[in-house]
Amino acid sequence: MRYIFLSLIFSLSLFPGVKKENNGRQAAGQKPDSVIIKKCQDFEITGYGTSDQWTNTKWINLPQEAGNISPHKTMTKVLYSQKGIYFLYNCEDSKLTSSMKADNLNLWEGDVVEAFLWPDESFPVYFEYELSPFNFELPIIVPNKNGNFLGWLPWHYDGSRKTRHAVSVSRVQTQNENQITAWTAEFFIPFDLLTPLIAGPPVSGDRWRANLYRIDYDNGIVPYSWQKTEKTFHEYKKFGIFKFE
Repeated sequence: MRYIFLSLIFSLSLFPGVKKENNGRQAAGQKPDSVIIKKCQDFEITGYGTSDQWTNTKWINLPQEAGNISPHKTMTKVLYSQKGIYFLYNCEDSKLTSSMKADNLNLWEGDVVEAFLWPDESFPVYFEYELSPFNFELPIIVPNKNGNFLGWLPWHYDGSRKTRHAVSVSRVQTQNENQITAWTAEFFIPFDLLTPLIAGPPVSGDRWRANLYRIDYDNGIVPYSWQKTEKTFHEYKKFGIFKFE
């Protein structure tokens, strides 16, 4: 693993007006932040985030971690259905940085969004999903024993166990070129893929530990996270809480 300090699309006018949620960070001795995950009907993944289902939930802001400073904002939304959990990331950007051109590579070494899901706190094994702006994915189960961790790729990764994902890029016309302004990642993680981390789909009132991340490489490494970490994104005890509606 790694050390991490670590087109039709949303119009740019959406970003200034979105309502930020859970901007506070977990301080020492405080309980982790939580967010309500609303239930939805299943819908198609397009990479544009234009499904009406997304209008039923609020944006979550991903603040930057300490280090290099970027003017780019990152916002996410999360929903769940009877079949799986949906994620939408809107990432302001000025260039796409990644040399990874296939699935299951070291996507974190380039621009990427990530979601970590830890449904069962009784043992330190969680699911990690990464998606690059070129629509390459990395889905892994991570056993983490006292800070020693390594990912395992899924087996029988097809049918109802297969993720769905898509990415789109927003540009504006400048004098000399089409300038990138943002990219959007939309993906669906089926609950069947999380077996046996979960016994079945969550029901109203269930709680999962989770965290949401982005890494941008425009100006050095700029990591974003919903719940602040110190050295790596794999500090699972600092994850926030998803409360299923």
